[in-house]
Amino acid sequence: MAEGLGVAASVIAVVDLSAKVISLCSQYYRDVKNARNDITRLEREVSNLQHASKGVQQLLDDHKGGKLETSQKLSDALTDGSSQLEKLEQQLSSKTIRKAMSRVGIRALKWPFESKDVEKIVQDLGRCTQMISLGLQVDQTAILLKLDQSLVDIDRKTVLDKLPIAKGAAFDSYAEEHNPTCHQDTRIELLRDIFDWAVNPHAEAIFWLNGMAGTGKSTISRTVARAFAETDHLGASFFFKRGEGDRGTMATFFTTIAAQLVLKKPACTSHIKNAIDTDPNIVGKTMREQFEKLILEPLSGISPSAQKFSPVVIIVDALDECEREEDVKLMISLFSRAKTLQHLQLRIFVTSRPELPIRLGFKAIKGTYQDLVLHEIPEPVVEHDISAFLRHELAEIRDTYNGSVSEDRHLPRTWPDQSSIKILTEMAIPLFIFAATSEDSVELSKFLVDATLEGHNDRVSSVAFSHDSALIASASSDKTVRLWRTDTGDCVQIFEGHNNWVTSVAFSHDSALIASASYDKTVRLWHTDTGDCVQIFEGHNDRVTSIAFSHDSAFIMSASDDKTIRLWRTDTGNCVQIFKGHSNSVGMAAFSYDSAFIASASRDKTVRLWRTDTGDCVQIFEGHNDWVLSVTFSHDSAFVASASYDKTVRLWRTDTGNCVQIFEGHNSCVNSIAFSHDSALITSASDDKTVRLWRTDTDDCVQIFEGHNNHVLSVAFSYDSALIASACYDELQAPE
Repeated sequence: MAEGLGVAASVIAVVDLSAKVISLCSQYYRDVKNARNDITRLEREVSNLQHASKGVQQLLDDHKGGKLETSQKLSDALTDGSSQLEKLEQQLSSKTIRKAMSRVGIRALKWPFESKDVEKIVQDLGRCTQMISLGLQVDQTAILLKLDQSLVDIDRKTVLDKLPIAKGAAFDSYAEEHNPTCHQDTRIELLRDIFDWAVNPHAEAIFWLNGMAGTGKSTISRTVARAFAETDHLGASFFFKRGEGDRGTMATFFTTIAAQLVLKKPACTSHIKNAIDTDPNIVGKTMREQFEKLILEPLSGISPSAQKFSPVVIIVDALDECEREEDVKLMISLFSRAKTLQHLQLRIFVTSRPELPIRLGFKAIKGTYQDLVLHEIPEPVVEHDISAFLRHELAEIRDTYNGSVSEDRHLPRTWPDQSSIKILTEMAIPLFIFAATSEDSVELSKFLVDATLEGHNDRVSSVAFSHDSALIASASSDKTVRLWRTDTGDCVQIFEGHNNWVTSVAFSHDSALIASASYDKTVRLWHTDTGDCVQIFEGHNDRVTSIAFSHDSAFIMSASDDKTIRLWRTDTGNCVQIFKGHSNSVGMAAFSYDSAFIASASRDKTVRLWRTDTGDCVQIFEGHNDWVLSVTFSHDSAFVASASYDKTVRLWRTDTGNCVQIFEGHNSCVNSIAFSHDSALITSASDDKTVRLWRTDTDDCVQIFEGHNNHVLSVAFSYDSALIASACYDELQAPE
């Protein structure tokens, strides 16, 4: 503001002095005939300076005294002009000249400058005028740009207020913050291929990166999105995630993409605003209309100068997580039209599993996309990448661990040795998720591998992780439940009250409560922190074999040798539903992740699927040729896995009841199974004293955990899938 006031004062001075000099020149013009050309030149230049200064004065008045972009330069030019005019005025109105001329009359007034003097004065004043005019143009342009920017900001806010978005879908959202990107020494050739594709004006508009679960597609997507964001080429990103609200559907897909385009590519704003103004209901229209009006037409409407920020890249990750198959195929078809844009190079990078609807969608646009299959990348390349990843991450784990313990417990600098890395690498190929899981397993089990939690006086029948994986609960035939710290292996609580074998244990979703099932025909509810029993559920007529909480922990479900499953209210202990239909003991039951369904495993060799709200049996899975001992849902509830006395694990489609996979390899009955959080892996526990890890999509056994001395009765993944805990007849085996 001070600079603004300084400029204003200088402007006033120049305008006033200019007026005085012009008046004096007019007087000389009348009275001195032999210098009229010089007088005219000087008067014209002073008039130019006055005009330029008045322009600044008007701008200041309109700008309400605010700071101009060129305030300092204007101030310098105006000060110089004011100084020159002041000197000029003094010379033209000199009392000495006027006294000398008064004796012979006013007509004898003498012009005080030679032509060469006038030339210099005119040049000096011209430079001041030029500087002031240039500064004036800059400031006028800046003000217009600010006005335009203000209007753009208003339009942008208006548009963003009207576009519904899928929370957490963008690569840089809070929900994605802690998810990994590619290690700097991995995926080098693949990332280079993607970047080359994006900038190649002759490349196809779509790049489809597909691969089976666990091959690192989302990690690559995040890396690519971050890289293009840094070069200002990222237009938008959408990371699908089934079960996470709008991230699992196409309902707000195009409006989310449009909103990000408004923020990252402002040239789109006015066109998207026009589309919304023309049809305020466009955000609820069909996918096709939304794509055309909010994406394709706004991008088409950008002037050819938009090529300066080409390419514009849109990242679509985990398309297979989108719930409606028809929407997936339509989206692929719509994006194939990106090649029709004339002035803009639009690129769409898509990742997914190679599922049938997606394959069909891309088959329909054959010849308009580029693809790469992750699990078909040459094994030496994958081996190098996984080895580099493990070497770096395990070194960090070693350093972190050494920093947390006394020196006598330090791991050597050579840990892990190359042979260990080689073994882990070979087990992981081609699954990066397996490498990450192996690495996390080591990290979280600070007391390292094969730690045994000892304290029970009899066989351990069941184990469960708390939601944050900080605690493990174990059930035993010694009639107790024990609570253990995952990081130290210390027993921190003993729950006593059952008068027979405790068969099953489960944490509530917030881990504040623990439920236990027993051969004493009851279910008990305990406070995790105090060990107090707060509820006893009675009603079964025989041993209770299994226990589980609903997702919101409002209900507890129990399975029993009385051939039934019961549903109880957690807060009151009331039984609200009894599921009948099995012809033999029910060994286990599990909730789907939305708690809408219950799956049960029975000695009648079947698995049954029930509606939680009505108690109706809606599906019977038949195929095992002996008792079914365990059952669990995949995270998206699309599949049910079952374990049997027939030594196999089976994978079933929930909707059809079809068996799609049989996992064979155990040498004795399989007692327990569990899915990893992303459902890419299944772990199984067996009487053959081992725990096995299987790929869901291929039925390959990728790891065998050996070390138990007796039958392994129970197995569980931690909630982040980094750890596996197993329970044995004679011990509890902590994270493997």
